[in-house]
Amino acid sequence: MTTSLRARRRQIPGTVIFDGDLARIGYALNRMCFSFNAAECREAFLQDEEAYMTRYHLTEAQKEAVRSRQVLRMMAAGGHPYYLAKLAGIFGLDMQDIGAQQTGVTKEAFQAKLVAAGA
Repeated sequence: MTTSLRARRRQIPGTVIFDGDLARIGYALNRMCFSFNAAECREAFLQDEEAYMTRYHLTEAQKEAVRSRQVLRMMAAGGHPYYLAKLAGIFGLDMQDIGAQQTGVTKEAFQAKLVAAGA
């Protein structure tokens, strides 16, 4: 891939491009989220989020993103959407919550958009 093509791919307004650089940055966060496949890991996280994040060596920026419950901040901190969905589920967020965050509207407004699009 040429340098100019790579630069263009990384400049999609409003989009976090998950590339090799972001994968390296987000390794600890994604590794932690992968651990949530196990029920005991989900429970351990809920018991003490700070200790669990420290156990996985999250950076302070990643910890802040998790604390914020904002999936877009977690993506900017290197989180891959597939793995973040596991964490969002622990927080009680569904895909409509995430869609609302991504579009900058309330969940109710996002749901109304979905209904209007289906009409």
